[in-house]
Order: sequence, then structure tokens, then C-alpha cells
Amino acid sequence: MKQARVLTQAEIKRVLTYCNGTKHPIRNRLAVLLSHYAGLRVGEIASLTWDQLLDVNGDVRDQFYLAAHSTKSKEARLVHINGKLAGELKAAKNFIKSKNGPVIQSQRGGHFSANSLAQVFARLYAGVGFEDASSHSGRRWFITELAKKGVTSKTIMELAGHKQLRFVPKPMRALYSIMAGMNHIVLPWRARREKRNGKLTNRTRNFTG
Repeated sequence: MKQARVLTQAEIKRVLTYCNGTKHPIRNRLAVLLSHYAGLRVGEIASLTWDQLLDVNGDVRDQFYLAAHSTKSKEARLVHINGKLAGELKAAKNFIKSKNGPVIQSQRGGHFSANSLAQVFARLYAGVGFEDASSHSGRRWFITELAKKGVTSKTIMELAGHKQLRFVPKPMRALYSIMAGMNHIVLPWRARREKRNGKLTNRTRNFTG
């Protein structure tokens, strides 16, 4: 099976610009950004509800949990929201009808199925001529960008929701092998843990912020 294309930053911008001219620009932009900047699977995106992403005051959270029943590994996972994604969510929340409703809403007002949302991704990418891109492209970009910044393979597996290396698709395993030799970068939530334990070092950097 051919690997999904990993887009460049310029190509992601082209897709987002194309989304602006579609019938559902806010929905489509959010789907693309959740895929790329949160590294979510298409089924995970389809399952999201606004109450997961907003706090009691209606503000966008810095992080949220994916319930176990929504993940492929059937284990809950913490997802971090970076600045670009947070900005898009803040703009989109002004148009929501129900805090308990789906973030990516179908024309019927409910959740997409994973297959239906994958078809939406395919149409968006095809609209800008990226026939070899798919709903997997965002996750591959997410993992690749973390690797470029020197994040350890173990941490990336946690962020991407890969429970064990043997369950990682073969095309991803080579990438993890390359990452194994890169410098360790401690992400923000680990930095807070290390600070409490007196282990904080000057190597701490922030990818997700």
C-alpha cells in the first residue's frame, strides 16, 4: 500500500486556502489542522465533541484527553493543543450550537463516520491536486515534524498513540529507528514533572506550544 504524502508547510497553507472556498470552510480547516497539529487519526477527529476541547468557562483548553473508546489502542491519551490550532478553535467556537456537539459536524448535524470523514479529506486534497495525500497525511506530518526537532521515539509514540513498536505500521518503523539516535528533547508536560523532581535541564524545549 502506497504511503500517504507528507505535505510541506506551503502545501498545508494551500489546502487551508482551498478550504476557505468550500461549502464548510470552518469545519474543513479544523479537520486538516487537527490531523496535522494534534496528530489525530481520522476516527479520533470524527469522535471529538466541543466539551472535550473547552473548559467550564468556554475557553479552549491547552490539552485534552481522548477517551479510550475513541482511540485505536483502546487506551486514553493526552493531546496537546498548540497555538495555531488553538486560534482556529477559538474562532470556530463562536459558531457552535451545542457544547456537547461534534467538533467536525456532518451535514445532518451529527458525527461523521471515520470512512465518511476520510472521504472529505480525500476530496480536499484532490481539490489542490494532491491525489496521493489522505487522512493519514496529517499524522505522518506530525510525527515527521517531531522527529526533525529531536523528540525521542518513545515520546513520539506516546503523542501519536502508538502503544508498542510492533503495532506501528511498517512505514513508520523506519522513521522511529532514525529518531532513536537524535537528541532528547523534554516536552513541556515532562518538563513540569522533571522540575518537580529536580531534574529540569536546559535542553527542555516546547514543540506543542
